[in-house]
Amino acid sequence: MSRYLGPRLRKARALDCDLPGLTNKSRERRPQRPGQHGAARRRRPSEYALRLNEKQKLRFNYGLSEKQFRRVVEESKRSKTVTGAKILELLERRLDNVIFRAGFAPTIPAARQIVNHGHFLRNGKRLDIASARVNVGDVITLRPRSIEHPLVMQSLDAPSLLVPDWLSVKKDEKIITIKELPGADSSPVVVDVQLIVEYYARA
Repeated sequence: MSRYLGPRLRKARALDCDLPGLTNKSRERRPQRPGQHGAARRRRPSEYALRLNEKQKLRFNYGLSEKQFRRVVEESKRSKTVTGAKILELLERRLDNVIFRAGFAPTIPAARQIVNHGHFLRNGKRLDIASARVNVGDVITLRPRSIEHPLVMQSLDAPSLLVPDWLSVKKDEKIITIKELPGADSSPVVVDVQLIVEYYARA
């Protein structure tokens, strides 16, 4: 399945979870699920549905295709750390997510677009691959001629989320420094990552 391009808030309502990376709109005004019977009492979901729902939360929030997400899970399984925590770490370390979490873009899709257009440098070198992973000590900056990019300026004035502890952001200079690797509690999405591990164990 390709990247989701449909109504974003509708997807958050369907998954019964705010997805700040996908949309900066909240479900607060319409918390019920979408559709004619969205407000009706639902049957208890099956074990499979529970696990699928948790997986979809992360996949849609970070904007990955199913193939990309499965690749992240497989890499996490091969690591020496806890699989669930590694999944969250790898997702948070994506360049498009770093730009979003630093407050330089209102959503991850918006961050992906400005990254793909070549507006950012990593350690002084142009980097236009949204899925590239940052490492501790990396310094992310805007290109000199992009320093006043309107989307970045607007986003910094009204950030969607607080900057996480593992990032250091100098808003005036528009510099992002990776202080440490993100932890298991770094994701802004409320998710039971163990259910995701179990989902792929059965797949």
